[in-house]
Amino acid sequence: MSLLFPDALYRSGMTLPAILRDRLRLPVIGSPMFIVSTPALVIAQCKAGIVGSFPALNARPAAQLDEWLHEIAEELAAWDRDHPEALSAPFAVNHIVHKTNDRLEHDLEVTCRRRVPIIITSLGAREDLNAAVHAHGGVVLHDVINDRFARKAIEKGADGLIPVATGAGGHAGRLSPFALMQEIRAWFDGPVALSGAIANGRAVLAARALGADLAYVGSAFIATEEANASQAYKEMIVASSGEDIVYTDLITGIHGNYLAGSLVAAGLDPANLASADPSKMDFAAAVSGAKAWRDIWGAGQGVGAVHEILSTADLVAKLTREYEAARAELTKP
Repeated sequence: MSLLFPDALYRSGMTLPAILRDRLRLPVIGSPMFIVSTPALVIAQCKAGIVGSFPALNARPAAQLDEWLHEIAEELAAWDRDHPEALSAPFAVNHIVHKTNDRLEHDLEVTCRRRVPIIITSLGAREDLNAAVHAHGGVVLHDVINDRFARKAIEKGADGLIPVATGAGGHAGRLSPFALMQEIRAWFDGPVALSGAIANGRAVLAARALGADLAYVGSAFIATEEANASQAYKEMIVASSGEDIVYTDLITGIHGNYLAGSLVAAGLDPANLASADPSKMDFAAAVSGAKAWRDIWGAGQGVGAVHEILSTADLVAKLTREYEAARAELTKP
């Protein structure tokens, strides 16, 4: 099964690794979202023909990670046996490399033993981690918010980059995707998946036009039937627009984008948020009694493109139709 649009595979003579090329029906990675991304969503994304992913830390207790990986592998193998005409896409696991993650060594051992095909690393690049993934034939994509971090990631052995531009859900950078992509593509010709307010097929095509091989889509998948999000969270995604997204470092110590409505529900004033001490970074921090991700909900500026709660299969089909229509429109004489 080749990519739906083969011209996505080639750029300046460079070919994507087979794992990111041969089993995708749309050039999209479903981004790993805290709490929201669990096997149900990942499996549905892979069956629909895009990369599904989840943060290793979503599996709690730690022993559950091995169970999840077994479940995903078994479900996708069964799908492939029954659907040889529409093979599943590969899946990815996200590791937080920051020193605050005391599970990293355990989780890395499990994902390498299970030979997870794609590893996404965040908040730190490590040569030994990259080498461990490469030893079982895996690919490492590292998410970055600027060109300096991108260069460090590649120097330490990452295979590709995920530039997280302004407007992305959860932890996000400040740079425009135009600025970020042009700086990275000036020196790097490897795999790139662009993140930042990408929530419809036209935006996926725009990411390609900027030089990305793949689009990194998160917030739109929160409003899917398979997402591990409350009904209220899903409904707030549908009801929100880009103006309802607040960029703050108060929640975890790192700047990120959150739904204003969830901040208000937590007793906070979105227009008057204090700054956090980055040295006290905590990904499960509690602010005014509300916990990050569980009560204060991450989302990107692309939520204005989300108008209903769909199954993951229906959402991917919608993205594909929009992508095809936009591509056809731009190639008209």
